[in-house]
Amino acid sequence: MQPDIRKIVTYDEEVLIEGFRKADRPWRMFAVAAVVRNPWAGRYVEDLKPEIQAYGPVLGEMMTDRMIRLAGSGDAIEAYGKAAVVGLNGEIEHASGLIHTLRFGNHYRNAVDAKSYLAFTNTRGPANAPIMVPLMDKNDAGRRSHYLTLQFSIPDAPRDDEIVVVLGAATGGRPHHRIGDRYQDLKDLGHDLDNPAAV
Repeated sequence: MQPDIRKIVTYDEEVLIEGFRKADRPWRMFAVAAVVRNPWAGRYVEDLKPEIQAYGPVLGEMMTDRMIRLAGSGDAIEAYGKAAVVGLNGEIEHASGLIHTLRFGNHYRNAVDAKSYLAFTNTRGPANAPIMVPLMDKNDAGRRSHYLTLQFSIPDAPRDDEIVVVLGAATGGRPHHRIGDRYQDLKDLGHDLDNPAAV
């Protein structure tokens, strides 16, 4: 069982001026999207596991390879994330199923030597729906400079019976970040950095 991939789309942007000021180095965000036929479209399927287990490794490996080629190396990626948009003849659960499996995400996580979990969105929409890929620092979930959202769309995807599966990355944080990080907030509020929820 193999995913039926209609097309692969690459998105790449390089910001030279942000907030009326030149960036010290170009701020680059990029993504790879696979437009896949939804194997569960138009019907309720109780057990999604066979397709998840079959599709996850294939998509994870192929898309990760393309991301690393775009970046030049795993080390060049500082922030990362994932997303899926299911077409109108599918469930949010279908979008979730293809990206929320270690068989998919671990390819990317291992390739960039990350410690943080992959930030994510799962949404439903028609062709040309906004694809929102949240990103965060691959090693430090509290580093606010790397809280980013990469947005693009594909004019003809997803069709009603498709899912767009996406990996995203940035080679750095916002060029002129100046809102600090969550650790200073925790200190200011008197919370324990090692147990911020006090549980």
